Amino acid sequence: MFRKRPHPGTPARPRTAARPHQLPLSPRRDGRLSYGQKIFLLATVPLLLSALAIALLVAAQSRQTAREEIAFLENELIAAKKAELRNYLSLARTAFINIYGRALPDDDSAKLAVTQTLSAMLYGQDGYFFVYDYDGNNLVSPRRTELIGRNWLGVAGPDGQKVVDKMIAIARKGGGYLSYEWPRPSSGRTERMVSYVIGLQDWRWVVGTGVFIDDVLETIAAERAEVEARVRRTFVYIGAITMGALLLVFLSGLFITLRERRLADAKLMALTQRIVDTQEEERSRVARELHDGISQILVGVRYALELAQRRLRAGDARAGESLSRGIEHLKGAIREVRRISHALRPGALDDLGLGPALQSLTEDFAHRTGIDCKLETVVFRNRLDEEARIALYRIAQEALTNVERHAGASQVRIELYGHKRGATLRISDNGCGMAGGAGEEGGGGLGLRNMQERIEQIGGTLRILASSSGLVIEATVPLSHILPPEEIGKESA
Repeated sequence: MFRKRPHPGTPARPRTAARPHQLPLSPRRDGRLSYGQKIFLLATVPLLLSALAIALLVAAQSRQTAREEIAFLENELIAAKKAELRNYLSLARTAFINIYGRALPDDDSAKLAVTQTLSAMLYGQDGYFFVYDYDGNNLVSPRRTELIGRNWLGVAGPDGQKVVDKMIAIARKGGGYLSYEWPRPSSGRTERMVSYVIGLQDWRWVVGTGVFIDDVLETIAAERAEVEARVRRTFVYIGAITMGALLLVFLSGLFITLRERRLADAKLMALTQRIVDTQEEERSRVARELHDGISQILVGVRYALELAQRRLRAGDARAGESLSRGIEHLKGAIREVRRISHALRPGALDDLGLGPALQSLTEDFAHRTGIDCKLETVVFRNRLDEEARIALYRIAQEALTNVERHAGASQVRIELYGHKRGATLRISDNGCGMAGGAGEEGGGGLGLRNMQERIEQIGGTLRILASSSGLVIEATVPLSHILPPEEIGKESA
């Protein structure tokens, strides 16, 4: 529909109301909904209800499946602990069975020999064997000697259980397991413990040992937390998809109701979408910079501090050196934050070029981890453009981080060379490849996805070759990112 343009000399008439074919977006003054708003509600309300129903159903199914998997995992871990206890007690029984088998029920010397044998059999940080008689008297408790000689019949433990009474009842039946709360000898904290006891019926003794299952409980708690996190992420994803669908419905309704301005609206929508896409691209780039930059340095800080902690515990004089190295890495993280906030890109690549930047990266990696890391390259003289330099540097940085955290390698080789198709960065190690499945190399996590995205943005290719002898990562930059000779001087300047 074309509007009739008024004559220049004709005064413009004031616009007192919307034209009949234009449906206002704001509520009408009489409180009733407009036609466009009714259509919008008709489209959005079922969508919201469907999204909510899907979210609740997915959450319920996820929680149910996770509960079954966690229960299975817990049973398997507890079963492994119980099997470990049976093995320990079998070893102890082997140690004293000859003495017990030849002794009479009132042979005090044989009993003393058995108690001495069990008192000396310690394992781990908190592992030991204990002995009670059927009257509740403690005969052996090498980790907690204050229990020896006292009667514990009828005494309730930290969780209210009469532990000794239950152990005696189990031993009279031949043997079995018992779970209860008990103070950990090394720390004094009360934690969950599983014990396995047997009965020496001739001597009326309860012999047993136990292990603390705090690690199992922590694993189960972590799995439950991960399940809840996945459910929350599912709600976020569904909410985002729903909001996107609502936005699409709204824009579609706006396009229908304002038909005479569809060309302007289309341009505005395209501009808005471009702004959104630009923002998302910038956020993705910043996220990659944070992950590939600061995250790597903080990983080094963590490993340095963990090394310092282990050396402090061992009384190693080099603990201060590791701590200093961690502080230096932390200073590097601060510098990296400042650098990203000002430039959002590695300035060393512009000043030194890719080869020297990679050389510095490999030397720092070898010094920090003790892994033999060598770089083989040719002089590029900054032949790569800025995007290619940044992408290859970040890929090398991410690959070295994966080697440090997951590969268990002793040697790393980095090769950078040019060819008729462009340039290739090849990183190989002699670690466990991708068989671990837990780390970046095994699970195709955020690091590998970042590598793939970086190389795809510049039109390159990324190949990951895994075998029993290690992992090889090849990133190839196309020839279009190799600067011609006349532009090298400009790039260097």
